[in-house]
Amino acid sequence: MSFTRIPRSNARDPLSRRGAARAVGILFVVQMVTAMFGTSLIQAFVDGNPDRGPMTVGVALMAVSGFAVVAIGLVMYPTLKQVNPNLAIWYPILRIVECLVSAACGVYLLSASQVVPNHLLWVYIPTGIGGLVLCYLLYVARLAPRPIALLGLVGYAALTIGVPLDLLGALDMGTGAGMLLVAPGGLFELVFLPTWLIARGFRPLRSTTDLSAPALATAH
Repeated sequence: MSFTRIPRSNARDPLSRRGAARAVGILFVVQMVTAMFGTSLIQAFVDGNPDRGPMTVGVALMAVSGFAVVAIGLVMYPTLKQVNPNLAIWYPILRIVECLVSAACGVYLLSASQVVPNHLLWVYIPTGIGGLVLCYLLYVARLAPRPIALLGLVGYAALTIGVPLDLLGALDMGTGAGMLLVAPGGLFELVFLPTWLIARGFRPLRSTTDLSAPALATAH
């Protein structure tokens, strides 16, 4: 079977879709920027800065990032479910799990004044799996240019593979060559996807009853 255009009566209003795309693009930037600043403030505390004030601000920024992550999942779901509802539901679920894991690590840090061991790696697990779901659906439905979706697939796959390697001590994704596993996903979330969504929005939505054969889309 091939991709078919969704009938106009079943499609979301174009203005609503454009607004959703812009919101997702902005939220991706917000969650990345707040996470980077929050992580740096927390790391300064871990490295020996005894002042709890910046650390508390760092936890608050991570909470903002977590809320943005959940919002991304919820805003994206109405569009993704028109591609594959059974797979799409996992994207907001995994984003919520990601937020809860991050929140639990933040609460532990505030109460015990120490970080959960490998706390970022536990956050990366739902991030990576959820990102693979998102990028696969973006790719097969061509909601964004395929090179951007492929960058996301590569980035989230590298992130997911890097977690067990880091836990086993084979590399450190926070330093040196290990950061190469984080870079593609970071570029996808901070630069390429949000820039496209804010400037252009989602491409015309296609539905499919056979996600395993997207190449057939051009056959009709």
